[in-house]
Order: sequence, then C-alpha cells, then structure tokens
Amino acid sequence: MAVPVSFDQRSPGYSLERAYWLARASDLAYKDKSTIEQQAAEWGFPVVRHHETRFTPPFPLQDTQAYTMAGDDMIVTAFRGTEPQQIKDWLSDATTPPRPGPGGTGHVHQGFGEALESVYPEVRNTLAELRTNGQRVYFTGHSLGGALAMLAGARMFLEEPRLTADGVYTYGQPRTCDRILATAYDKGFKDRMFRFVNNNDAVPHLPPEPVYTHVRALRYIDSHGTLHETMPLVSGVADHATGLTADPFAPASDGMRDHFMRNYLAAMEKNLA
Repeated sequence: MAVPVSFDQRSPGYSLERAYWLARASDLAYKDKSTIEQQAAEWGFPVVRHHETRFTPPFPLQDTQAYTMAGDDMIVTAFRGTEPQQIKDWLSDATTPPRPGPGGTGHVHQGFGEALESVYPEVRNTLAELRTNGQRVYFTGHSLGGALAMLAGARMFLEEPRLTADGVYTYGQPRTCDRILATAYDKGFKDRMFRFVNNNDAVPHLPPEPVYTHVRALRYIDSHGTLHETMPLVSGVADHATGLTADPFAPASDGMRDHFMRNYLAAMEKNLA
C-alpha cells in the first residue's frame, strides 16, 4: 500500500487512506484562508466556506475557526485546534463545569460546548446549502478541533438527523462528554466514529475522569508508529513506557511531542507506505 496521491471522495466506509486524507484536512485547518482554498481546490473541492467567531468564555479559548470544503461526492468540515501547551493547561482544570449536551442528552465540557455553539448555526446552514446531491459529510479535527468535530457530529445526529454525518475522524482529541452522551454517540455512530491517539499524547487523557469520558472506536498508534484498531491493556502499558523512554533527555516532553499533528501525519504515511 502506498501513500495516495489524490483525495478519494467516492469510496464509502472506513479506510486508512480516508483517515490519512482527513488528517491532512485537519492539518490544513491551521493554515490561512488562501492556503486552505488553494489546497482544497487541488484536492477536488472547489467550494470553500470559512467559519470564524470570537466570544468571551471563562476560559483561555477566545475563538473558534473551521472551514467547510465541498466537492461532487463529499463535504468535509474541519475544525481548527489550538497550541498543545495551551489546551493542556486549560483542560487540566478539574473545576470546569459541564453543560447540557445536544438534544438534552447527557453533558459536555462547557468550554467545548460554547466554542461549538459559536459556529454551529453557520456550519449547519452551510451543510444544508451545499449538500445538493447527497454528498457524504465528514467532520474532522485535531486536538480542540477533534473535540468540536465529535460534538458537531453529536448535535447533527441528535438534533437534525437529516444532516447526520457519514463519518467523524479525530486526532489527539480530549475527553468531551459524560457517559450518557458517549453511550448515545457510540450507538448512533457505530462504524462511523474513529478517534486516533498517538502513543503518549497527553491531551486525550484530559479533562480528568470521572466527569468526562471518551467515545469508543479508538485507533492507537504505538511507540513504533504502527496503527492498531485496539489497544490491549498489558501491551499498551508497556508501549506507553517505551514511548516515554524514547527521549532519555526529556521523557516528560513525550506527551506533548506525540500530540503534534505532524507526528500523526507521519504515522499515517508510515502505515500507508
């Protein structure tokens, strides 16, 4: 298997190739508007809409950025993440209160809920406008962007089923919701949600349990860069230790180093090679 040279819009279901391209779409969310538009056009998505808002929550987060690109067979909305150290410090605060989840189901992290709310109406309206011939819809994002992608999928599923996404792919996503919403999400998004975690990436372990948890569908990248569909408990613990000793001069940095989007992309490319 080789690294694909074009964005496949037509094939349904999960594939490593799709995970790779949506990882690239997540990475593109960090770029400026002109770069996003140029790259999207080269990938076969001639229509691009940008979503940006600023708000004032009781958290360091001050804005939400995302873009939607539409092609003949697929529409992708990619949410932008934030700096690794910033999100780590923010999510380490165990006092952050939850807020009611989408459709009144369970609860979500308040910061994530407010961040999504600031762009959700525009994203929803954009999808309703651009989905003119039954294109498949995907949400994706890295870090904070992954949390927003997951919650956007939940809102569509629970509040507007006609716009339910065909897939949600996240990379280095933090915990977003309680067990009630996670259970409903797992049921509704079985075989459509894929949460990638790179070895010792610290962000997926935040915010603290037990208030917040993860949805299922883990895809784990081990310390050698190999992708697994599950993470056995015993071998997983050993692999985490291997990752921590990979840099003997700065073992504590492994949790942030593994969070960088470039390392997720490198792992995807390795597994496609």
